[in-house]
Amino acid sequence: MLSYQHHYHAGNHADVLKHWVLLEALLHLEKKAAPFDYIDTHAGAGLYSLTSAEARKTNEYSLGMGRVIDSGLAELQPLTDLLRPSLKNRRYPGSPAIVNALLRPGDHAHLFELHPQTYIELDKNCARKRQSYVRREDGFIGLKALLPVKSRRALVLIDPSYELKGDYKKVCQATEQAWLKMQQAIILIWYPVVDRARINQFEKQFIASRLKNVHLFEMSVADDQEQGMTGSGMIAVNPPWTLADRFNSLMPELSRQLSVDDQSRFRHRLLRPE
Repeated sequence: MLSYQHHYHAGNHADVLKHWVLLEALLHLEKKAAPFDYIDTHAGAGLYSLTSAEARKTNEYSLGMGRVIDSGLAELQPLTDLLRPSLKNRRYPGSPAIVNALLRPGDHAHLFELHPQTYIELDKNCARKRQSYVRREDGFIGLKALLPVKSRRALVLIDPSYELKGDYKKVCQATEQAWLKMQQAIILIWYPVVDRARINQFEKQFIASRLKNVHLFEMSVADDQEQGMTGSGMIAVNPPWTLADRFNSLMPELSRQLSVDDQSRFRHRLLRPE
């Protein structure tokens, strides 16, 4: 199914969490001079207009990053500083553009996207000769083929739309397969909070897996009883050792500011120990 379009949702509360965790992992890798490879299995368009008909129809940016861009929260500042140049032009960078902005000589990005029109946009926005490769391929297949990377350092983002119920099981299986091929890789998995029972089952799949050092980071903006996507989470394999403390420091105030009722909702859970 190829109907999902992130153009309607760019910069929403889920992007705030996802891009904060992604940037934390990226900056952690860049503490060492050795190059790394970034793999994005569901890259999207890479860059989104906040003045498009799609963005104006949902207005999700104003309830997400638009609400906290000037919050002054210290842990959020590296992300907001990175976003500001694009936001001045009323554009919101997706994960590929965020990573591309910080690629160093020797680093590489591998960006997968199946949707025909979105692929064209991604290629226009994010392709870089000899450094950032855009591919119209199944990202799950591409991930398996690329690992282990020659650099021996990898950051993987798995971010499907979850339009199909089977996506949850497929994501867990793909994560385990990737980890078995390269156990030192940092693997980040985004998921939406729409049905709590489904998320509980998703967690159990990871707990029952062979993975090691797996953490869950989740933030919600409304109670689970509300309709629609009330929150989102990131499951992280081999996250930076500082991530849990920084998350627990940032989230009380960030989640409160993003909430619909001034209530803070977040959780961190260790799913699999090292």
